[in-house]
Amino acid sequence: QVQLVESGGGLVQAGGSLRLSCAASGRTLSSYAMAWFRQGPGKEREFVARITWSAGITYYADSVKGRFTISRDNAQNTVYLQMNSLKPEDTAVYYCAARSVVGFTTSKYEYGYWGQGTQVTVSS
Repeated sequence: QVQLVESGGGLVQAGGSLRLSCAASGRTLSSYAMAWFRQGPGKEREFVARITWSAGITYYADSVKGRFTISRDNAQNTVYLQMNSLKPEDTAVYYCAARSVVGFTTSKYEYGYWGQGTQVTVSS
């Protein structure tokens, strides 16, 4: 089992920045892929960014490319999402997810472990 705990959400004005953290525990994650998803009000949960734990290969949704950066700290077993130039449409609950197979996917159905989510609200 893998446990994921997100933190770092909050209220920020448009154009501002936030950094989300996802602390992982329970298993050795070297073969895992980690991702951030988000779910806005009345919307489906959507893919935001992904990173492979061992090689650090990243991939982003077009809507956040150039503004968000996903990274990981192996020593701390923590994944981060640095969010810059935030827009009101980024308002959502942000979820950290883990997948025990590194093969590329952005589908939420392929991730078996989820955190509880952290709210990000961007005011205009």
